[in-house]
Amino acid sequence: MRIGMMVDSYKPYISGITNYVEVNKQSLEKAGHEVFVFTFGDLEYEDSETNIIRSPGVQLADTGFYLSMRYSREAKKLLQSMDVVHVHHPFLSGRLALRYCRPVQIPIIFTNHSRYDLYAQAYLPMMPEEVSLGMLQSYMPPFCKAMDLVIAPSAGMEKVLREFKVEADIEIVPNGVDLTSFQSAAPLARADYGYEPEDILIVYAGRIAIEKNIPFLIDSVAGIAKAVPNVHLLLVGGGIQQYEEEVREHIQTLDNPEHIRMVGRVPYDQLPAYLAMCDIFATASVTEVHPLSVIEAMGAGLPTMGVDSVGVGDTVQDGITGFLATHDMPAFTAKLTRLCLDPELRKQMSRSAREASSAYAIERTTKIMLNQYERLLHGPRKMDLHTRLQEILEKFLS
Repeated sequence: MRIGMMVDSYKPYISGITNYVEVNKQSLEKAGHEVFVFTFGDLEYEDSETNIIRSPGVQLADTGFYLSMRYSREAKKLLQSMDVVHVHHPFLSGRLALRYCRPVQIPIIFTNHSRYDLYAQAYLPMMPEEVSLGMLQSYMPPFCKAMDLVIAPSAGMEKVLREFKVEADIEIVPNGVDLTSFQSAAPLARADYGYEPEDILIVYAGRIAIEKNIPFLIDSVAGIAKAVPNVHLLLVGGGIQQYEEEVREHIQTLDNPEHIRMVGRVPYDQLPAYLAMCDIFATASVTEVHPLSVIEAMGAGLPTMGVDSVGVGDTVQDGITGFLATHDMPAFTAKLTRLCLDPELRKQMSRSAREASSAYAIERTTKIMLNQYERLLHGPRKMDLHTRLQEILEKFLS
């Protein structure tokens, strides 16, 4: 089967979606399928993977995203030779999928990976919530209706899509993770980073971005460290330079900034070793849909401290694989403090987290997704009057 993955951004930009597409591509290729990733920009970047198809785009500052309303002629022709197309961003890539693939009757799958409502609030704070929600309620229902299949990575995300007034059929398929390296990772040497064996290391791994609520996490850990001086927080990941600087400045305003370390970006293959060195994974993000970073940490045997919200709340079993708290500093800090002070509880949760992570193994989720691809490939195709007119136009222009 020839499978096209359509994304608005790809490596060298790193995100949960980037990692998911890369891992899923490798798993599908192991199963004997041809997988192509269609994206924009970074035309000079030397890909270590095969079949990464890039079209020109206008760079949007240092966000890692490029703006474009079309693929190159070669990319379009290749895309239209796919058996199925899987869209991972609904706006640019999603519209191009409908424009290029629907007229030639290629089945289109869309996975909603992001809380676009909360992203709008984070990046467009001057826009009233009612306006951003109204825009999504206008866009998402017809877009999802035009898809052959809509995937929600979690039950919580399905609920959010329903709140956007999406009426299309939705299948819940978790995003898979290659857990092998996380389950078998040898930890980095603590001494190399100035830590003692008895120190309690809390780690956050992911993008350093506004929507990740990182100052909240920093303040919580800094508060704990005043009473428990062997507690430290490692922030592993990078983001937009301006926001990284804001986080660094925030750390320097603390009474005990030495307890917070910004590691920066690390190669993905080194991430398991960082996690294995630590004791607890923590995130205060409320914008997750299906937090791959939490699943990776579970695979490494780390209990998770998170906010009870869509994504994290769907993944972490409160009191079993970690703790969930409300988005309230005293409540969050109290539960994180308990994890820090109870090593036996951490060991118990570690075992449970490793066991629970197997539900997200890439081998399992790939089989589920392949069954969906096969069903669509051999099933009836969507075709309305508008699509027929597009088909005639495509034949005329080609």
